[in-house]
Parts: sequence; structure tokens; C-alpha cells
Amino acid sequence: MPFLVSPVWLRERLAAPAATPIRLLDATYYLPNEAKDAAALFQAAHLPGARFFDIDKVVDAGSPLPHMLPTAQNFAAAVAALGVSSTDHVVVYDQRGLFSAARLWWMFRVFGHDNVSVLDGGLPGWIEAGGAVESGAPAPAIPGHFVAGFRPELVRSLDQMKANLQNHAELVLDARAAGRFDGSVPEPRPGMRSGHIPGAKSLPFTELLQDGKMLPPESLRAKFAGLGVTPDSQLVTSCGSGVTAAVLTLGLAVAGLPQGALYDGSWSEWGSRNDTPIEV
Repeated sequence: MPFLVSPVWLRERLAAPAATPIRLLDATYYLPNEAKDAAALFQAAHLPGARFFDIDKVVDAGSPLPHMLPTAQNFAAAVAALGVSSTDHVVVYDQRGLFSAARLWWMFRVFGHDNVSVLDGGLPGWIEAGGAVESGAPAPAIPGHFVAGFRPELVRSLDQMKANLQNHAELVLDARAAGRFDGSVPEPRPGMRSGHIPGAKSLPFTELLQDGKMLPPESLRAKFAGLGVTPDSQLVTSCGSGVTAAVLTLGLAVAGLPQGALYDGSWSEWGSRNDTPIEV
């Protein structure tokens, strides 16, 4: 199944009967300081038949960190309530172009569902390509049947990241803006230290995109190669709160490179503690 699909590809598949149903999910997330309501904007305009997946609600409710992974059981219940079954091809998108959709793509893969793709260019790309949109709240979904597993190899914890400081087994790629990585600008979350995990390399997720779309595979490979990534590299992606790190993970997949794991707590966890070393 393709990691990325174009608006043209999606329109053709939606127009033709298919043995595998396609389910569309809007996975838009806006930062707290952006003061935008993703769910309300979904109702204003969304792909026909799409439903809204709230990254901030389907979470580990016991964690103080933002949008940490839920349990497999809770994820399965959430997507089944949106009409998704394990036999479906899920296509996720967001209202920006390509930002938080990659997080939901990664979540599906973490919970054992590989039949998932990201709409390249998101809602803006869909509209630009002449795709129709709907407004209003969708009709209640017919519940699906989704069975979730869990792939721990795709996720890194705080303890694993600390251990990596000693064994240097994995290369950490940080998706935050360069100023946040080097500590020259303050973090957007109050009380958060500035800087990066020792040994990490900076790769702002925006460098993998052009006009809200993913760069071609050969361009992606060149970006990663410039940081020393090879087909044999062991990789971990990180960011502010585990959202844009998934853009790097998606980029690695599109480039044909090892996807590695994602540090779910990311800088929201590492930068908020006093027992985690930082570099600036």
C-alpha cells in the first residue's frame, strides 16, 4: 500500500467500486497558541465522507504529556466508532497540507494496521486539484470492527532514549525548527528548557516539504544522506510533542529508508525534566 497518495489517485479510487473500502479521516491538529478549532474547521469543509479524528482526545489519559499514545484497546474503539474496520484502506489528511496527518498514519502502523496512506497536500492539495468538499457534521457512522495489536519497535520511551545516550545505537533526528533545536529561541510551552537531546541532529520537518507536499523520494534521500542516514541506520525521530516527528518517519518511508521509531514523549517530556541532559 502506498505511504502517500495524490488527490488524483484518491479521486479515481473513490469513483470506482473497490474490494477494499476506503475510509477518510481528517487528523488535523493545531498548536495551542494558534487558537484554531480543528473540529469546527472540519465541519466547515472536509473531503466527502470523511470523519474527524481528534489527536488530543484519543490519548493516554493518565499521562500529563500531550497526546501520548493510547492503549491498543482504546485506539481500536475510537477508530471503530468512526466506521473503520481492519479490512479497510484508511487515508488520512489534514487541513494544513502535511502536518499532523503523519501522526495518525504512524499510530495506525503502531497498532498493526499497514493499510494506511497519507493524502499528499492534504485538504489544500485536494481543493487545488479540483476535489469537492462537504460541510456540516457527517451522519452517524456505522461502527466498524477494528482489531489492534501493538508494535513496540516503532515507539521509544524516556528510558530507552536515556539508554541511547550511553550506547549510541540509534541516530536521533529532531523535527523542530532550527532555533528551538539549538536553543536560540524559547520553547512555546512555558517552563520548558531549550536545546536538544545530546547527539541528535536537526532536520526541521518543513525541509521535507514543498507547498504542503512531500518532496520526491530522491530529494528526500539526499536530505537524509546529508545527516549521515544510510540504509543500515537505526533511527529515532523526535519533535516537540510527537506530531511532526511523524513527518520525518513518513519521509523516511517514502525515501525507502528504515523508518525506525518515534520518541512519543519528545521534547515535551525531555525538556520538562531536570534529569535529562541537553545540548545547545
